Amino acid sequence: MFLTKPHGKFYKSIFSVSCRLHNETNLHNAGSMASLLKSRAVVRFSGPETIKFLQGLLTNDVRKFGEPVGEREKTFTLPTPNLPYESTSPVYAALLTPQGRFLYDLFLYSPPRPDKKLNWSGCGPASKGDGSVQVFADVDGLVLDELLQTFKKYRLRTKVEIENVAEEFSCWQRFGEKLCQASSSIKEPEAGAVGWGSRIDHSGVSASHGISDGWQWFKDPRLDCLGCRGIFPSGKTPPLVEADKGTGEENYVLWRLEKGVAEGSTEIPKGEAMPLEYNLSGLNAISFDKGCYVGQELIARTHHRGLIRKRLLPLRFFDDKGKELEQKVAPGSEVINVETGKKAGKVTTSLGCRGLGVLRLEEAFKISGILTVQGQDDVRVEAMRPQWWPAEWFQEHQ
Repeated sequence: MFLTKPHGKFYKSIFSVSCRLHNETNLHNAGSMASLLKSRAVVRFSGPETIKFLQGLLTNDVRKFGEPVGEREKTFTLPTPNLPYESTSPVYAALLTPQGRFLYDLFLYSPPRPDKKLNWSGCGPASKGDGSVQVFADVDGLVLDELLQTFKKYRLRTKVEIENVAEEFSCWQRFGEKLCQASSSIKEPEAGAVGWGSRIDHSGVSASHGISDGWQWFKDPRLDCLGCRGIFPSGKTPPLVEADKGTGEENYVLWRLEKGVAEGSTEIPKGEAMPLEYNLSGLNAISFDKGCYVGQELIARTHHRGLIRKRLLPLRFFDDKGKELEQKVAPGSEVINVETGKKAGKVTTSLGCRGLGVLRLEEAFKISGILTVQGQDDVRVEAMRPQWWPAEWFQEHQ
């Protein structure tokens, strides 16, 4: 089974049965699902200069983790003994090379504050805590050691501790059509059923989102259609995850590929990928008004120029009769326009009959053009425009 260029045994094992699962499971009719993301790991940043340190390195603005929760950044719930009444929403960001190339992506979380939830008697706030600044990061586990070394290289004399806490915490994702279609008044369909009769027990809904440690689900900071994401203590089942609704990580990957979203330093080639070509600005990973960070110059110049000629697109592989082809296309394969003979781009990720590729939009969306894989004339390639794309991305090449 192809996925990406091999970067470890994990990718060879977890996706070995993905084609079978893809055929047996209709992801769009399966309701909400939850996956333990074994490919991800957790790093903890702590110390009085944590925010300053991350702010000067990452592509997104992280200052809110060191400030009182602002109105726009609050996630409100009713206070319960296991969940704060207000939480800071997570941030998706990236670390780049000085030349503006992608290195690592990070989902950043502020840990739950004890003084923002009730004590177990329900009559007052829990303990005040020590007031220390901590930020937890969900990162690509395949490059964990290298990532830690990189951040420590930048630390110098900054008062920040960088720790591998992958044994203590795990990363989870909830996804599915139900989560995409859930109303704003009930963030989780299953949580809406908590309580008696036809009325919603709002305190029950709040409690169902978190566990005793205060960790909870959040909307995925990239796109609503990706569902919810969270960090939870290892060995504990997150809230709203039932035994019969757990699914392998490969199904989350398939869901994400269909949406045209790459994740991690394998799918977004480390040291090579241009962040704007991989649509990181549309995934809320880049702030264009936060100030300086590593690699900012190229990002700002490309953004203000206003035209991105190549972008990451979701792909589907099939034969000349329209039958989907499994395991036929390897990452790195060239995609060409049959009519013009021009190279449209490259496949970057493939899983079963789905994939991702960075293609020239002019060639990918030519009305009269047919795309195929170089050296495999029997393979047709369909490049699709994701529904979440801003209209201006597509209109420039329509």
